[in-house]
Parts: sequence; C-alpha cells; structure tokens
Amino acid sequence: MDQTQTGNLQAALAQAAKLLGARPALAEEQANEILKVVPGNAQAVLLLARARRLQGNGKGAREVLERLTRIQPNFPEAYYELGEILTAMGETRLADDAYARAIRASVHNPRLIEAANALCENNLAVAERILREFLKAHPTDVAAIRMLAEIGARLGRYDDAEALLARALELAPSFTPARHNYAALLFRQNKADRALAQVDELLKGDPHNPSYRILRAACFSQINEYAKAERAYEDALKDFPDQPKSWMSLGHVRKTLGRPSEGIDAYRRAIALLPSLGEVYWSLANLKTFRFTAEEIAAMRHQLTRAELADEDRLHFEFALGKALEDLGAFEESFAHYKSGNALRRKTMHYDAENAAAFMARLKRAFTPAFFAMHEGAGCPAPDPIFVVGLPRSGSTLVEQILASHSRVEGTMELHDITVLSRSLGSWSLGDGEPAYPEVLAALPPERFRALGEDYLSRTRLRRKLGRALFVDKMPNNFLQIGFIHLILPNAKIIDARRQPMGCCFSNFKQHFARGQAFSYDLESLGRYYRDYVELMAHFDTVLPGRVHRVFHENMVEDPEREIRALLAYCGLPFEEACLNFHQTDRAVRTASSEQVRRPIFSEGVEQWRNYEPWLGPLKDALGAVLETYPDVPGF
Repeated sequence: MDQTQTGNLQAALAQAAKLLGARPALAEEQANEILKVVPGNAQAVLLLARARRLQGNGKGAREVLERLTRIQPNFPEAYYELGEILTAMGETRLADDAYARAIRASVHNPRLIEAANALCENNLAVAERILREFLKAHPTDVAAIRMLAEIGARLGRYDDAEALLARALELAPSFTPARHNYAALLFRQNKADRALAQVDELLKGDPHNPSYRILRAACFSQINEYAKAERAYEDALKDFPDQPKSWMSLGHVRKTLGRPSEGIDAYRRAIALLPSLGEVYWSLANLKTFRFTAEEIAAMRHQLTRAELADEDRLHFEFALGKALEDLGAFEESFAHYKSGNALRRKTMHYDAENAAAFMARLKRAFTPAFFAMHEGAGCPAPDPIFVVGLPRSGSTLVEQILASHSRVEGTMELHDITVLSRSLGSWSLGDGEPAYPEVLAALPPERFRALGEDYLSRTRLRRKLGRALFVDKMPNNFLQIGFIHLILPNAKIIDARRQPMGCCFSNFKQHFARGQAFSYDLESLGRYYRDYVELMAHFDTVLPGRVHRVFHENMVEDPEREIRALLAYCGLPFEEACLNFHQTDRAVRTASSEQVRRPIFSEGVEQWRNYEPWLGPLKDALGAVLETYPDVPGF
C-alpha cells in the first residue's frame, strides 16, 4: 500500500470513528466498506466491533473480536475491547483472560512479556517475582504497576492492589484500563461510593460503554440505592438488550424492591437469551414463593444432561431443581439434587472444620472477664447499631424486618464492615509472623477501640438513608465478632437469632450462597459448625452476661407479640403496632427470605426438614448433644 492509499485509509478510519457516538449504524457501514477494500484490517475490525457494541449487538461484536485476536494475537486494543464486552455479558473469567492477554500484547520489554506470559498462565508467583524485580529498577512503569495490581487482586490482597492502581492513576491519569480495574476493585471491596466516582470519570470518555454503565448500576445496588440501580440497568439494557446477566441483575433489584412479578419477567428475559444460565433458574427458586412450571422443570433436566455444561451453571441447576422437586413433594429426588449441588460447590471452596473450631477456641481464650474489665470504658459510646447475628437461615431477616418497621430503626441489611475492620488488625490464622486476630487486640491502646467504633459508623453512614436514630446490621457471621463489637461499640445492641438445629442446618444445605458460608455445603460440617456456634455464644453469655438478647425462631412463630415486645424492650424502644404488622412495611429486602418476610408469620417452614429426615443421619450425628438439649443454652 503506497502513501496515498495509506493516507486514504487513515482518513476513512478517522471519519468512521467520529460517527461512533452519534451514528454507530453508519459507522458500522463505513467499517464494512473499508474491510471490502482492505480485508482483515485490524483497526477497521476494531471499529466494526465498537459500532456493533454501541448498537447493542454484543454477540456480533464478540464474534469479530474473537476472530481478530486469533488472527492478530498481538493487538492489545482488540483484547481490551473483548474484555469490555465479556464483562458486560457477565463472563468474568473470560474477561479476566482477555484483559491479561491485552496486558501481554501491550508490553514490549522482555521481562514484562515474561511476566505477562506467567500471568496469562495463572502462574502468579513467578509473575509477581519478575514484576517486583522490574519495578525496583523502573518504579514508575504504569504497565508493570497495573500488572502487579492484577496479581494482588487475584490473590485477594485487595489493599495492595488498590494502592498500586491508585499509584498508576497518579502517574498516568488517562490510563483508562487501570481506572476500570480500580473501579471494579473498589466495588469488589464494598467501596461503591468511591467506585462510582471512578465510573463517572470513565463514562466522560466513553458514555455509551456497556460495562461501565452496568458497573454503575451495580454500585447503586451495593449502596442500597435500588431505585437508581433499576433505572441504570433499564437504561443500559435499552441500548444493549442482549446481556443475560444484566437482565438477571435487574431481576435481583426488582425482587429487592418488593416487585417479584417484575423481577420474574426480567429473569425470564435472561433465560430466553441464555437458557444454560443456571444462576437465573436458582434466582427464581431463591424467591422461595415461586413455583416452576412443568416446562421449566423439563428445561432444567435437559440442561443437566449436557456434558459441556459448566460446573458453575450445573450446580445452580442442581439447587434449583432440588427446590422445584421439593415443592412437588418428590423429596428423595429433591435431596439427590441438593446433594449434587452441594458436592459441586464444595469442590470450588476450601473449608477446614478444624481451623474453624480452632479459631472459635482462640476467641474464647482471648475474650475473658478479665480482658473486658481491663478495657471497660474504651470504644465509641454511640448506641446506633443493632447487630443481628447467628447462622444464616435462622430467622434473622424476620428480626430485621420487625425492627425496621419501628419508626426509630432503619434496616441496612448485611454489612461487611465489622469483618473488614477486624481483619485489618491482623490475620485470623496463626503463623507467618503476622499479627494474629484476636490476640492482637491485647496490645491496642484504649483510644484505638474508640477510633475503630467511629470508623465503623463512618463506613456504614452511606447505607443509612432515612435519618433514623438506630440501624440494623444483619450480618449473621458477626456472631464471631461479639467480643470485638463490645470493645469498639459498647452500647450497641446484639441479638442472636437462633433456629432449631435440624431446621436451620438443612435450610442452609438447601441454600446456594453467592459467596461465603463455606461450612454449609456438607451435612457433617454444618452440624459441627452449628455446635461450635452454640458453644461460642454460651461463652459470651458467661463473660458478658445479659449483653446478647436471644430470639428463638420457634417462639417467634408461636407467640409473635410476646417475642416482639421483649425484643423492643431489649433495644430500649417502645412497642409500636407496625412491628407486629411487619409484613406491611415497604422496604428493600435483599436476602433469600425477602418474599417470606412480606407475608405474616407462618409455621409451615418450621418442620420442613422432617421430609428429608431419612437422609440426614450425618447431620444428626454431628450436632450431638446440641440437638438433644435445644433450646436450652449450654451453661444456663
């Protein structure tokens, strides 16, 4: 190609690129015309993909980019664009691979190429060693900094990754891929307010980008701005309607807002686009009040016959089909599907019952009457939080809904801030020379406890929308944090929601959790964890007598007014009739019990586990004496 032809090509590409924002269909036409003259031109193919993306044709854009990256494996812009499209489609693993390949294609230094190759092969230790050595000699190389941040994020070292990406943007504010990484990382750490600021900056440069717009919607959802989240998802889906996972996310938001029928419509749009998306079927099952049609059950059975079905989708179908068959009374077949789903999920998670028990034993050794006496008066005196703790599926959402029906209390759902703060002090494991939690608490000065309490209130302020005096933090796992909560917020209320062991544990076994709760995918582990939880709570009853108020779910079902009056009295609140009529309270509810707490208290679920009793021997054996003595509390 001579200089004139090259100049004409560049002019044509520039002209088509100008049309992208306002007239993407015309830009697509021009890209196709260029490709007739110069077949396979990488810039023209990239332009074609962007034009298709902007018209909502993510599938078409993905096809041409995948073909382009096979033909030209050293074209970073194509990999990055492919990563954006895959992110918008919810294909996070494939997107991560595309981004890693974009990094590899964009670097030219031999050492960085070596590190990028290791990153693409997921050999993180090798990649990290190379990059740290390289950055000693080249401390301002933003490509290396971004790569090291990617490794930190994959290893779960989020603080390090965050600091590295902030440094990369300080050195190169226009480094868009790093800013996108930074926004996504902040979101992953429940820092959605800060992530939103980064997304808004990204949207200034690319206002139609679907992955930016969908991340913005997810940020709104994370900070409980559900109406804004719904509008953001709807706006993005209007322009990019072929995004099944975004339709699913819209379904989640509508369910949370108390409009399950509209949520179901969104879920079914996702199924129509991607019938193999097991998570959306589980989302329907997870409504608890939804009943699958015979056609939907047949569709799930068909998907499970497909050898190529990914394990992630398969386990969701197993849990969903278990629920569908339970509703039909086919309990033996239902249990077989629940069991298969749990086995698949257990393969993806690491859980060590001995380590969990050892950590709870360390908590009991650390939090003694003498320790609390030594630290009396420390902490932030604010009475704002009401912590509802216990095991998942124990009735904690019901307790939260009752409290949030009071005029002085706001429900903010499950917050991760207490765990984040405790983990910031030291590792939960012993060894490697790192400070260990909870032992590290003994060395902290009194003013640090007050600062930690104030930090918690600052972190959670964003979730408090109604200006009420008190708020509920309904993170069940905070039963592990009772000693820490007492130290940093001595006037906070703590409520232990407890349910009959077999009912609670089997309800967990039937539940696929989006993240965490690794103990719940094996009957023996579940029974042991419940037993350890009861013993830890008994310890705190002994060392902090009267500090924790206990609500037994069966008592709440049997005599709600008595239990609600006692609950409000513990919280220092006058009785209000609205708490008794909690099912009429109009508020967002995010957990698996969202539809159940929008109905009056019902007793049908209390004994449901008995339908599965023939297969629950390992659970009974693991629970041991705790099952025999319930609801008596050890030591009392």
